[in-house]
Amino acid sequence: MDANVANSPAEIKDGTTTARTSDRELVITRTFNGPVHLVFKAWTTPELLMRWWAPASFGIKLVGCEVDARTGGRYRFLFEVPGQPEPFAFFGRYLEVTPPRRLVWTNEEGDDGSVTTVTLEEKDGKTHLVLHDLYPSKDALDAALASESTGGYPEQFVQLDVVLADAE
Repeated sequence: MDANVANSPAEIKDGTTTARTSDRELVITRTFNGPVHLVFKAWTTPELLMRWWAPASFGIKLVGCEVDARTGGRYRFLFEVPGQPEPFAFFGRYLEVTPPRRLVWTNEEGDDGSVTTVTLEEKDGKTHLVLHDLYPSKDALDAALASESTGGYPEQFVQLDVVLADAE
């Protein structure tokens, strides 16, 4: 996906829909075949996050995962990146945690980090996820789209499907 994403659903891949809804916001939706408590657990349990968070095609490996999933808690993910001598840290804090329905966290690895909100709603044993990434500026979202760093969600969510299937 590139920086020219319009205000309507821009990409549907493996059931994942991505839309730029404003100058600063990207919204991703997906329905998972599993109950809300399992989906929430997969977003808040280090052992499960390590199995799905890093898109396999990106060539990076999640080698460390610390999660204190409570309002005011922090998280830190450590990635090995091919060709880089040191691991890359992705970190922030939880602004709101309402099990099993809502997570809000900061992305503090750079000056242009977004605030991510994930909401989960269960219906008939399936969980509908809506993820909002709110960036501090239009330029920050444009840069994220241009770098393709936002493009991993469809693949991550396929990997999450596997984790959920194993958990049932």
